[in-house]
Amino acid sequence: MDVTGVMSPTEATADELDVPAPAPSSLGSLASTAWNGISYVARTMGVPRGLRGVAVELAYTAVHLSVYPWGLLDEALRPGGVHAHHRTDTLPPGERSRLVSDLDGSATPVLLVHGIVDNRSIFVHLARVLRRRGHGTVQGVNYSPMTAFTGDIRAAARDLGEHVERMCAVAGVDRVHVIGHSLGGLIARYYVQRLGGDERVDTLVTLGTPHQGSYIAHLLPPTVVPRQLQPGSDLLTELTEPAPGCRTRFLAVWSRMDQLIIPQRNARLEHPDLQVTNVRLGHVGHMAMTIDPEVVHLVTCALSGTRPTRERAAERAGDAAAAG
Repeated sequence: MDVTGVMSPTEATADELDVPAPAPSSLGSLASTAWNGISYVARTMGVPRGLRGVAVELAYTAVHLSVYPWGLLDEALRPGGVHAHHRTDTLPPGERSRLVSDLDGSATPVLLVHGIVDNRSIFVHLARVLRRRGHGTVQGVNYSPMTAFTGDIRAAARDLGEHVERMCAVAGVDRVHVIGHSLGGLIARYYVQRLGGDERVDTLVTLGTPHQGSYIAHLLPPTVVPRQLQPGSDLLTELTEPAPGCRTRFLAVWSRMDQLIIPQRNARLEHPDLQVTNVRLGHVGHMAMTIDPEVVHLVTCALSGTRPTRERAAERAGDAAAAG
């Protein structure tokens, strides 16, 4: 895991170049691109952790497909979601004590926004963990699966803003946390940056979100959303515009094994006006990000305002080395 706090754009290191842009101008550059791609796959997946990551991704994708219909049916039966709220007297003493020790964190609702042609069932495990950590309101929102083909990210962001306003009114709070997976992270980011959502969103966590686009979008139907997801699109260019005074904290989690964000580094969030922590994973697939133990730990720490154990240990080691 590589944790980087970013307040301004940075150049990618050689280790972060991942899969290069597929625009060779000669046979030699085509061969170089192919070789780099093969080398990348070998480095990322041709090791024990990489093979394990591939196996977990395939297994979780199969499980998720089996519960996908329930994510749609559940919305009709329980619009607030299975973890819309809970009573603290049902929690074990240890979990109840964590809730009491972080009243502000537990009182802030958490809104989960799924990715393209998906639904809130992708967050079943993460929602359960957040509930156990003492978060009183954890709610998943479903937007239309047809958004990818007939929708618009800007319109989806406006709808998200309306949902946040309703959530704040019902919970009696001024701020929420938002966790967005894939396209959901980009919808939430547009709401925060361009529609005044930083007034409502305390922390925005993005998991495998194509902040700088993905070449995979070129393979999708040529409708509005796929065009918006292409690198250099008008929407992504709009998101690079100044956002002075943005009050939202960002955690952007990306993986070198993400099979849907090409190149993988495009899931990093870099903007001079945003408070961003980028976290790079090595062997976690796109779908498995919502269940990976390390990612779940990062998310819970981000929402509580604490730093992950590894980050604190690294800082202590650095202080010890400087003192020596």
